[in-house]
Amino acid sequence: MLFAAETWPFTVATFLLLLIAIVEGIAMLLGSSLSQSLQQMLPDHGDLDAGPFDKALGWLSFGRVPLLVLMVLFLASFALSGFALNLIVRHLFGFWVPPLLAGSAAFLITLPVVRFAGRGLARLIPQDQTYAVSFDSLVGRVATIVGGTARPGYPAQAKVANEHGQTLYVMVEPEAEGMTFQSGERVLLNKRIAGNRFAGALNPWPDLL
Repeated sequence: MLFAAETWPFTVATFLLLLIAIVEGIAMLLGSSLSQSLQQMLPDHGDLDAGPFDKALGWLSFGRVPLLVLMVLFLASFALSGFALNLIVRHLFGFWVPPLLAGSAAFLITLPVVRFAGRGLARLIPQDQTYAVSFDSLVGRVATIVGGTARPGYPAQAKVANEHGQTLYVMVEPEAEGMTFQSGERVLLNKRIAGNRFAGALNPWPDLL
């Protein structure tokens, strides 16, 4: 099954997983880290308007879980679901599922798996001092609402760049009663409530990013 012509997307995903493991192992021997290198290579989207891409990244727990972990989760789930689908269909009907159909089905299965696994890992991964300092340092910075409408007590997701230029996804709610934040609005983070949850106000200096 691993080398069947119809299962090539899942074979590629499997070999990519092995490649990541090999590269990460070599990087560790050299005193480096593939995960850190990937984070540094990511462009900063903090000055862009909120869009579907940003919402998708936040939905997949990007910014709360290292990118390399999300990549491994995606590749593993994609490969396993694709192989499992082919095994079931092969056993019941005696043929392989066409790659386009199997790949589309596996992709749809993989997205919620990555989301829920990422959210679970975000709770389990220790919030070390570097991450805590990073969140504290966001007070006074301008965030962009990327999903939903924020009301007092009901935060919405927002993206903000930290002191290293990395984009983090946080939860923001208005600090004043009767105020709301709409998707795309830029908000000044005035206070950290807890974890990645902040209270803010509409940016009084629109040109300040």
